[in-house]
Amino acid sequence: MGIEEIEQKDYFSIGDVKRITGVPEYSVRYWEAEFGLIRPIRLESGHRRYTKEDVYTILKIKDLIYKHKLTLEGAKKQLSKYQFPAVSKTEKAHSDVKLLTEIKEILEELLK
Repeated sequence: MGIEEIEQKDYFSIGDVKRITGVPEYSVRYWEAEFGLIRPIRLESGHRRYTKEDVYTILKIKDLIYKHKLTLEGAKKQLSKYQFPAVSKTEKAHSDVKLLTEIKEILEELLK
């Protein structure tokens, strides 16, 4: 997947993220916990859905660690220089999940 293809989708599974970034799934989950900047939406089933911003953050972390040879602590310091809109992103994610749940319920009613 190229950058153009990333822009065409809104949400990505962890498998998509692995394929796009080349970062193993266990590293993505570890960076999610370690950095606190990657905040995937959790579906009712427990699956993660990553946003474009999450994918770009993972690519930036990968660049800092692998290309620039920074430690995790060094990468955290570099990333702390950037401002990330945490509250609005979380609110948007919750509203998206709520909307999708409502659509699912309506579709299930129509199919009955």
